[in-house]
Amino acid sequence: MPFRTEAGEPRSVSSALFTAATFLSAFLLFLVEPIAAKQLLPRFGGSAGVWISCLVFFQCALLAGYGFADWLARGRNALQREGGAYPLVLGISVLSAAAWALHQSTSPALTAHPFFAISRDLLLTVGLPFLSLAATSPLLQAWFARANAGQTRYSLYGISNLASLLALGLYPTLMEPYLPMHTQRVAWVIGFTFFAVLAIRLQRALPQAAPATAVTSSEEPTETPAPSLNTARLLWLLLPMAASMQLAAITAHLTANVAAIPLLWILPLAVYLLSLVFSFQFPRLLPQGIILRLLAVMLASLGYLLSKVDVSVPIALAIAVYLAELFFAAQFCHAAAYELRPRRAEETTRFYLIFATGGALGAILIGVVFPLIFSANYDLAISFTVTAAVAAFALWQQGWSQRLLWLTGTALLLFLLGLQRIAYRQDTLFSERNFYGTLRVQQNTDSSGQTVRTLANGSIRHGTQIFTPELVRTPTTYYAYDSGVGLALRLCCGDSPRRIGVIGLGTGTVAAYGKPGDTLRFYDINPAVPPVARNLFAYLRQTPATTTIVEGDARASLTFEPPQNFNVLVVDAFSGDAIPLHLLTAEAMQVYLRHLAPGGILAFHVSNQHVDLEPAVQQLGEHNGLQASTVHNAADNSRGEFRSTWVLLTANQQFLAQPEVVQRSQPTQPRAGLRLWTDDYSSLFPLIR
Repeated sequence: MPFRTEAGEPRSVSSALFTAATFLSAFLLFLVEPIAAKQLLPRFGGSAGVWISCLVFFQCALLAGYGFADWLARGRNALQREGGAYPLVLGISVLSAAAWALHQSTSPALTAHPFFAISRDLLLTVGLPFLSLAATSPLLQAWFARANAGQTRYSLYGISNLASLLALGLYPTLMEPYLPMHTQRVAWVIGFTFFAVLAIRLQRALPQAAPATAVTSSEEPTETPAPSLNTARLLWLLLPMAASMQLAAITAHLTANVAAIPLLWILPLAVYLLSLVFSFQFPRLLPQGIILRLLAVMLASLGYLLSKVDVSVPIALAIAVYLAELFFAAQFCHAAAYELRPRRAEETTRFYLIFATGGALGAILIGVVFPLIFSANYDLAISFTVTAAVAAFALWQQGWSQRLLWLTGTALLLFLLGLQRIAYRQDTLFSERNFYGTLRVQQNTDSSGQTVRTLANGSIRHGTQIFTPELVRTPTTYYAYDSGVGLALRLCCGDSPRRIGVIGLGTGTVAAYGKPGDTLRFYDINPAVPPVARNLFAYLRQTPATTTIVEGDARASLTFEPPQNFNVLVVDAFSGDAIPLHLLTAEAMQVYLRHLAPGGILAFHVSNQHVDLEPAVQQLGEHNGLQASTVHNAADNSRGEFRSTWVLLTANQQFLAQPEVVQRSQPTQPRAGLRLWTDDYSSLFPLIR
């Protein structure tokens, strides 16, 4: 692409340079997301809400980057602004990224508003580098048009999404399992610095005069009937909004019900990006008719499944089905938006800006608005309904068959949403939703006529109490007398008064072990849990022991408390599948040991459907000179007891030598090649079942 400067010297901007800059910017953009999100887990409790808050932030930052690009490309003195503002922002971004790489706080964050604190931390660490990378993609489109007589090249957007997919695939398979967080940050900053040099070189090689008038896109024209400009711009907003709502809702569902790990944050995002690749890079590969038929079937099937709130599906099947539905929905939305793309080069940055606004709006609705206005989680059902309604609007010009199909689909999904609401309220005494999930207390009568209350967070049960005189003070679920925690609490101290710490309050079941003179201190990060345990369950009210509850992240609270001299410290934050890894690191162990009395016992509850935590806990014990014993117990439905697995860590040989402990426990088997978890390194990937 030769052209001449004002001095008459020829310059050339290679297509390979545009492609390289596009690829590298997108690769770095989506590589920093899991790095920045994971580093927050030790400070914000490891909740699935951390990942959704990060998703909302990055969607908004992407919008800010596109807005910055649009401002650069549309100003009266656009060339002057592009010549000065963009390199300046890149230079400051490199310095900001370097500061982030060299020093990252690992102190626990004490905050009543996690979403805003997470957004603030991300803004101060990776906000400016992310914005400059986000601005690059639409800027490269405008620069390409300037160097090519006003032609646009939307395939660059497809290339950027291929790079994004590569980054998302490399992180959980090569980076997270092998590199500490500090090394990950340093490597990313080196790549970002190289990109900044490349982008500035490319910008300086551009012609010094903008093309007079943009011509049509270099892409082939479409045969879809063109709506009015205002309608097209509205669809530029609504279509990506629907796709983003699905992305956020499905990500939240998977990270809350499987594990809050980068892998399950990355999978939905990778599917989402794959739809962008097909839409912008290979727009003719997937016919709209096939995608629409598959989407209609998936929405109907999953909508019906969601109305059955107490029906569980095998998690591998659930992941596959939800990801398939997300792909069909996102593919339709993004392909339809691509069909409506502008043909004038000067409109491309405006198109990306509105497109990003829709993406940010969808994430904000799921991640911020809905948790505030709904007491239960209807995110998936609402996102499905919105998708059907947007499809009806987008396909309106294709005739009555499409109108009837998608209007009917919208009405049916609204009906199923109503059924889901009725199902959530059935037998429900209490329901509340916040950053940490959706709490729900149900009361039922079992087959023997006993009144049973259950506390659940999403689909995970966190405690049960049987309200009959003979069983009301009996520990149930994972805390049975023959469980690991039962052994520790019954046999640790003889008849002496005990000091017991419990990380994870739930219904307060551990209080059933309390005796006169005992002191029980509970820690829970979710502020909605203590009122439920006090008022809707009787364990705390009926125990003769002295009980206190400390609200906030347990590790943060223990860090700032004087030594508590616990005889037993129960670490019970892993029965739910969103695993707070910051409670399983070498640094966390030092906090626990500071609060443990001589001869004390650490009891880790590691029952988990999808992750084998025993080797990680055993390694932590070995690193600190403690012996690890695993205790399994069987279920007993008549007493409300669940099958459970506990790992007991202690140096107390007198406790370990007791006959019942010897009989019930077994050595914990180490895992070859497993690295010790620290705040700077942890990976659940090798332990997934």
